[in-house]
Amino acid sequence: MAERVWTAKDALEWTCDFLERKGDEHPRRSAEWLLSSATGLSRVELYAYHDRPLSTEERERYRTLVARRAEGMPLQYVTGEMPFRHLVLRVEPGVFIPRPETEVLVDVALELVAETAEPRVLDLCTGSGCVAVSLASERPEAFVWAVELGQTAYETACRNALHAGVADRVQVLHGDLFDPLPADLLATFDLIVSNPPYVPSAEVPELPAEILGFEPREALDGGPDGLDVFRRIISGAGAWIAPGGALAVELDAGTVGRAADTLGDKWQGVTVRKDLTGRDRIVYARER
Repeated sequence: MAERVWTAKDALEWTCDFLERKGDEHPRRSAEWLLSSATGLSRVELYAYHDRPLSTEERERYRTLVARRAEGMPLQYVTGEMPFRHLVLRVEPGVFIPRPETEVLVDVALELVAETAEPRVLDLCTGSGCVAVSLASERPEAFVWAVELGQTAYETACRNALHAGVADRVQVLHGDLFDPLPADLLATFDLIVSNPPYVPSAEVPELPAEILGFEPREALDGGPDGLDVFRRIISGAGAWIAPGGALAVELDAGTVGRAADTLGDKWQGVTVRKDLTGRDRIVYARER
């Protein structure tokens, strides 16, 4: 008996049903991403060429990807890619997956340096490099230093800067917050930006299994009240920020107001910005 010919439409329909039974909340989206990754076709092309037969190699790749997704692996880790603003970033296990709310952090950062000719930006806890690479990509005059403690994330951020064509203006450093910065950068940054670990420790075990089982805990756990890393950033920022420079930090919706209150007299224009879902998310201010 001849082997069945599977078209793109067949594969999508079967996978949607299979992943839905496995508990995938968005089985159609997952199926599209996985088949796109396996075939090299865009999600639009999957429907434009819905009757296109899949090759043996494509079917094998697709089966592997679907099996990983069915086991609960985040879609971004399965495909190795994550759309973020105008970029497609590389991500892998051990690297925090960028969230849509972090795109708002980039918006705020761009606003804060809009009047600066050649802004110098420091991105702490850069993770995949999504903020640093986006800023350099969208502000061709900007120079960005990005710091990351995790080895896998550090290497991924370097690759993303290279892939986006901004490696000449994004310097990725491996270390803890301000530690790896050279002394000649003291008091030179027009903006310090960060998406640090900010989930209160007691809430980490309550996160979805898809997050807990795969994403690095050190990128999630912000200490008892979620503000441990934030306080360390505030404590060290004064030495590195230029006069009148700005600070922008993404935090948990439940703690960002308290974080704003701690900025005190050293900062002016303290403001909290909401994310795309209407929750308080970003705190920003300028140095007095």
